[in-house]
Amino acid sequence: MKLTTMTQVTIDGVMQGNGGASDEDRRNGFERGGWARGAGDDETRTFITQTYQRAEAFLFGRRTYELFAGSWGSIDQMRAHPIGVALNEAPKYVASTTLTAPRWEDTTVLRSDLAAAISELKAKPGGELQVHGSGTLTRWLLEHDLVDEMTLIVIPVILGQGARLYPETGPDLALDPVESRVDSKGVTIQVYRPAGRPRYATA
Repeated sequence: MKLTTMTQVTIDGVMQGNGGASDEDRRNGFERGGWARGAGDDETRTFITQTYQRAEAFLFGRRTYELFAGSWGSIDQMRAHPIGVALNEAPKYVASTTLTAPRWEDTTVLRSDLAAAISELKAKPGGELQVHGSGTLTRWLLEHDLVDEMTLIVIPVILGQGARLYPETGPDLALDPVESRVDSKGVTIQVYRPAGRPRYATA
């Protein structure tokens, strides 16, 4: 399977608390949640839905898994949505050393040697192993060269606070653009494939 990520981010790279509820994620005093609510036009929403629908399986970090399990996995109206149907019908994997009793059906917890477990999943035949949200996991996957393709949904807002997708310091990575589009509300969809280390100017 190809490992792909999809992340909603602001112009300044924040991904914390993007959902519909303003109190979804208040870690570290974050007060500007729900910034992605209502963003994007019908074409962007269709793109996101179709992305979920082509997944062979899903991989989550624990925090995102619990948010999704309590919404897409539990609320009847959300379960009936095409995204909910895709999530509930596909196998789900969660990277966690502390989760002992996952409440979402068809969930497997990956507790030890995460790199080996994910490499084994990627070696299976099939379509995409998708990661949605899960910022800490996405950063770890990029650091360990396990991401095959990444999609950024960039919302035209600057928050000035919140956890960012990329750390202030970390590994460098060149990206090959695969697709780029902007919708009628100024939301951009950018699809990239990792391409090794960047080249830098020499003296």
